[in-house]
Amino acid sequence: MAILKIARMGHPVLARPADPVADPTAPEIRQLIADMVETIVDAPGQGLAAPQVHVPLRVAVFLTPPEGSEQKRELVTLVNPRWRPLGGEQDLAWEGCLSVPGLRGLVPRYTRIAYEGILPDGSTLAREVEGWHARVVQHELDHLDGILYPQRMTDLKDLIFESEFKHRVAANGPQRELEE
Repeated sequence: MAILKIARMGHPVLARPADPVADPTAPEIRQLIADMVETIVDAPGQGLAAPQVHVPLRVAVFLTPPEGSEQKRELVTLVNPRWRPLGGEQDLAWEGCLSVPGLRGLVPRYTRIAYEGILPDGSTLAREVEGWHARVVQHELDHLDGILYPQRMTDLKDLIFESEFKHRVAANGPQRELEE
């Protein structure tokens, strides 16, 4: 396994749609996923899409948010994933991104979505999720379409440096945030 170099905003690999994976069970895809997992642990981050590590393929890995009293998190690895909104309701929350280091932005996202994708063993995963889980999925899968979170923002006055975000949290209390 290897820790991969993360592409930063402005690199062309982040600005184009990723290519579909022909064989989701191929050894090179399994290796890519293992390297991506090692990279998000090292970064640390909530998730990572293959274009963020300079690989223009439709592969994403992410941690689900803690759920229930046991606070369990699940690592999800998806190949050729898709999502769709379930209803029109959206909310705003702060997001960060390994490809946009040092900044945070207030981003609108759908509150409920359905997503599906192929797992590395060739089986299919399909879920309906809401809240933070839905936000994480939308953020990661946006990378597969060449979209970074600032492109989803409705007001760029809410794109701030990490140091200012910490001041804002200190002044206003903790707010839920996505640190990819």
